[in-house]
Amino acid sequence: MFRFPFYLLLTVFVLSGCMVGPTYQPPQPEMPASFQPTGPWRVAVPKAHLPRDGWWRVFNDPELDRLEIRAMADNPELQIILARVARARAGVSTSEAGRYPRLDLNPLASRSRTARDFSGSDHGTVSSFFDLPLDLGYEIDLWGRVRHTIEAAEANLEAGMADYQGALLSLQAEVARAWFSLRTLDSDAALLAKTIELRQKNLELIQSRYDAGETSKLDLERARTELSIAQAETEAVARHRDELVHTLAVLIGEQATGFDVAEKPLDLDVPAVAPDIPSSLLERRPDIAAAERRMAAANAGIGLAHAAFYPEIRLFGNIGFQSATIGDLFEWDNRTWGLGPSVSLPIFDGGRNRSNLQRAEAAWNEMAAAYRQKVLLAIGEVEIGLSSLHYLERQAAFLNAAVASSRSAAELSRKRYRAGLVSYFEVVDTERTLLSAERQSVSTLGQQLESTIYLVKALGGGWDEIDGSPTSHRQTIP
Repeated sequence: MFRFPFYLLLTVFVLSGCMVGPTYQPPQPEMPASFQPTGPWRVAVPKAHLPRDGWWRVFNDPELDRLEIRAMADNPELQIILARVARARAGVSTSEAGRYPRLDLNPLASRSRTARDFSGSDHGTVSSFFDLPLDLGYEIDLWGRVRHTIEAAEANLEAGMADYQGALLSLQAEVARAWFSLRTLDSDAALLAKTIELRQKNLELIQSRYDAGETSKLDLERARTELSIAQAETEAVARHRDELVHTLAVLIGEQATGFDVAEKPLDLDVPAVAPDIPSSLLERRPDIAAAERRMAAANAGIGLAHAAFYPEIRLFGNIGFQSATIGDLFEWDNRTWGLGPSVSLPIFDGGRNRSNLQRAEAAWNEMAAAYRQKVLLAIGEVEIGLSSLHYLERQAAFLNAAVASSRSAAELSRKRYRAGLVSYFEVVDTERTLLSAERQSVSTLGQQLESTIYLVKALGGGWDEIDGSPTSHRQTIP
């Protein structure tokens, strides 16, 4: 009596390997082994598991460390993406439920009257019906519909986790960029404050000489003009600084009102970047990992579309009790059971399944193109970062030389003016040149730090595979 269920289950297990759809092959784009024009090429494999957190510690700035930690804990944008990851994780659990049978208890109690013409009675009959079935339903996943659904959900979850890592990296970079821009402005403000102090003394000196009839009013007005210009530039720097402070407040998840950062001019060296960075570091970029996982999800979507062309086979079963009176419901002779399969075979759907397959294939092509674009952009961004740092280093060296020579020239012109050998115009000219060179030098240092952050982000979070680089630990997704 048990042969039918036994052979039915045996058939299920034998056919459960008949999964349709393409087998996913991870993409293998070619990448240079190093960022050099003549370097050999190699196949790239996304590695989202590599460490990428803590890279900002290379700057050895405790205040930046504190801001980064606060941003990672309280930034609302990061919390939004975490919620999306949690939703995707729940989606995986929902998909995995399709692997298991569904068991439902569906009790029924009814009382009805049958019409006279159908009851065999002159007055009709009234009857009661009590049913307590335990229903079992299970989809026999012969063609991989359930498995493809799970694969797509898992790939989308992994893509969402990579998106989180990407958002985390972007947030860290934005905090570092805002912080060093703020400190660059503080250095600029310090230069202007020193300039204002010097020009104030010059104005007092010229005023006394003018009062004594030793210089012209033209020199006095020039001194006043130069002082006012420096004061106006100080106000512009202060305005820009307030904007950055408010930006930083938003990044770390605080209200801009009442938030402030103490002034602190730049006092650090630009971290050294190894000249031969391996392109394998690109493989841990979160956006590349996310794009690859979305390709995998799209591939599973093709399999799901293929499975729709095949019969959907379900196994149904039930066991329970039925009775006309509730008192006899649990009598052993009132027990019921049933077992059997159902098959749903698509015959005509107006081209729906074919269109769904075409849509799934188009989605895969879209994701594949997006992945290739991410790889190309990644290589380009790293090359831009390396090139920028190279030329900024050379620019900084020239500017340092310019600052030294212009400082000497400004001091010499002031001495010559006090000795009455030159007009104040020469002093104004040399001091303008000095201030310009100093401000450009500070700006270039800020650009070097910004380019370093840009390169860190382009590499997916630093270059810690190279000796002497910062140690980092991957951020764990809650």
